[in-house]
Amino acid sequence: MKGHAILTAIGSDRVGIVDDLTTSILDKRCNIEESRMAVLGGEFAVMLLLSGESGDIESLIKETPKMAELLDLHISMKETVAPKSDPNLRPYMIESVSLDTPGIVHSITSLLRRHGINIEDLETDTAAAPWTGAPMFVMRGRISIPPSVSLATLREEIETLEGEQNLDVKLTPITVTQMEF
Repeated sequence: MKGHAILTAIGSDRVGIVDDLTTSILDKRCNIEESRMAVLGGEFAVMLLLSGESGDIESLIKETPKMAELLDLHISMKETVAPKSDPNLRPYMIESVSLDTPGIVHSITSLLRRHGINIEDLETDTAAAPWTGAPMFVMRGRISIPPSVSLATLREEIETLEGEQNLDVKLTPITVTQMEF
């Protein structure tokens, strides 16, 4: 029977972390189905959705403390279920660009939550603006909008938020060609 697990790991960035992790996973005959990896500050962080035979997943989970010590990483693993999608949900991209001020992510995600909108993927970054060097904040995410949510109402509330916090928020449907890497 096929099983699934989520592995999260964090540690000081160094060359070879991904190779070390994937070697340990492959040694237990498990597969990486999805991944998110990034260097944040001086730390490397990774989240992996793994699959394999249930016994292999259980074995890998039992080896987590040994793997963490060997790789000098903080590693956590948890069994989960296979990914599933709801064909009734509407996939959209939400993007925001503005001067970097506290509370932007909170404001936008609170608005989404009030409408029962799930965040599938979310990334943020800060960078200096061209010409002025002002600190700019960029947020980009994939969301799933239930059919019960009025897009007109959602767009109105986003416009209100833009005005209140001096944000530029864009909401666009994701097409089939945009869903590919």
